[in-house]
Amino acid sequence: MKLVIVLGKQKTKKFAAMKRMINLKDNRLKEKDRAKAKDKKKKDPSDLKEREVQKYPSCLFFQYNTQLGPPYHVLVDTNFINFSIKAKLDIVQSMMDCLYAKCIPYITDCVMAEIEKLGMKYRVALRIAKDPRFERLPCTHKGTYADDCLVQRVTQHKCYILATVDRDLKRRVRKIPGVPIMYISNHRYNIERMPDDYGAPRF
Repeated sequence: MKLVIVLGKQKTKKFAAMKRMINLKDNRLKEKDRAKAKDKKKKDPSDLKEREVQKYPSCLFFQYNTQLGPPYHVLVDTNFINFSIKAKLDIVQSMMDCLYAKCIPYITDCVMAEIEKLGMKYRVALRIAKDPRFERLPCTHKGTYADDCLVQRVTQHKCYILATVDRDLKRRVRKIPGVPIMYISNHRYNIERMPDDYGAPRF
């Protein structure tokens, strides 16, 4: 007599199985718990369509930004000062060599705070930032994130040229119309997006 053992399928529990939710529009639900059908309103073709259009300043009405012009107002970033020291460039003199006109470098409280936070390693940058030729711009907002502060200033006031070496900041500023960018390449300052009417140097 042979003994035959039949192995049945073993049921395994499904991992993280969830209970199926009942639809809110199901007939089995009470009237008060059931989701109400939304009344679709037909759009009137004669209604005026409202949409928000970004306001552009009047200085950009012409072919180029009319608020730019000598003496140039240059907003300086933290890394721009550091890279200028590495390249052994005098900031004010190199700016004038680049733009062939008088330049006034501006430094915000945020940038100043950022340099102070970097400590003793950047004491030369701090000494340059405290130069009397640099104009100080007070900040009224909270926090000391300099990039946001510079982007906000450049958006509000179109009279500035932004001096930076930071790629992310450059990418953000390129989206704002009428703002030239100053950067360092080949041991000298170059300018990007400067109108031809101002005689911007072409390298």
